[in-house]
Amino acid sequence: MPDAKLVYNNSPSFNWTLSFRQQVFDAWSEAGQDMSAYDREALMDASFDETDLAVEADRRIQSFQRDGAREAGIFHHLITLPTYHTAALSTDNLAKEYFGEAGMLGYVAGVQRKEIRQGIACVKHQNMAGSDMGDDHKEYFSGDAALKAAGDDNTMNQFG
Repeated sequence: MPDAKLVYNNSPSFNWTLSFRQQVFDAWSEAGQDMSAYDREALMDASFDETDLAVEADRRIQSFQRDGAREAGIFHHLITLPTYHTAALSTDNLAKEYFGEAGMLGYVAGVQRKEIRQGIACVKHQNMAGSDMGDDHKEYFSGDAALKAAGDDNTMNQFG
């Protein structure tokens, strides 16, 4: 099927950093470059992050989708479970801050301020969870006697 549209899974199960750094290491070794400053099996270590080898590997990772589209005709690149991985990382980082030295500031500075400043809708999570619809429903059936989360002083209105 030469005209088939290909989809490629940029799987998080694949260690992109190590694999691309090893590819660069091998290519440079074959080209006769001195690789004595590098340990091929330890290239994942953060001490290599600012090296020429890491910069070249990152450049290749950055262009991977464009290169794959051009060279292999990949129509769509996807990454499986990105929210799982980002949620795990951010939750781990938040827990270290929140239960560590920063305390509540770990949440406020690391999450809430960024959400508000970037206009992320989940800041008003009460609305996203439907509390306003529930209040409308209660008011419709119970009138002024309805117990509601609405009002000028509710938590959702603090983020206006």
